[in-house]
Amino acid sequence: MVDLTFQFMATDDRSEIQIRSRWGEIDSNGHMRNVAYLDISANSRMEFFNANGYTLTEFFGAGLGPVVLKDEIEYKREVRLAEDLTVTNELAGISEDNTRFIFRNQFIKANGKLACKISSLVAFFDLATRKMIAPPENLMKAILSLPRSEDFSTIAQ
Repeated sequence: MVDLTFQFMATDDRSEIQIRSRWGEIDSNGHMRNVAYLDISANSRMEFFNANGYTLTEFFGAGLGPVVLKDEIEYKREVRLAEDLTVTNELAGISEDNTRFIFRNQFIKANGKLACKISSLVAFFDLATRKMIAPPENLMKAILSLPRSEDFSTIAQ
């Protein structure tokens, strides 16, 4: 019997997670559907924040909300049902005023080949003023601890 339990295991530094594709993530073409990649990408970021002391309760307590301004998905290889994947978290960019970040997730198949790459432009939203702000110092420190992508860059204003 194949165990189809969602495996969301993070490494000690939370820079990657291990997952197994599930039935609900597969489309009529027999491969992982696009929104499944986006869900896993968002879960991976939140796991990273949680591991670094920023749970959803902490975000709400600080009056802060993470928001995705843009997602870019690049597909390389199909992912089918019950395939094991490593999903990496990297920092691919940061704005000069520290209000916007590009988080990169790479979905790596068990054979080491890249299946998908997602780049997400993320900001932190002050829930009272409804404006983008730089994250608190402890969250900023955690973000800066992420491995940097090979194409890391400064985000233009």
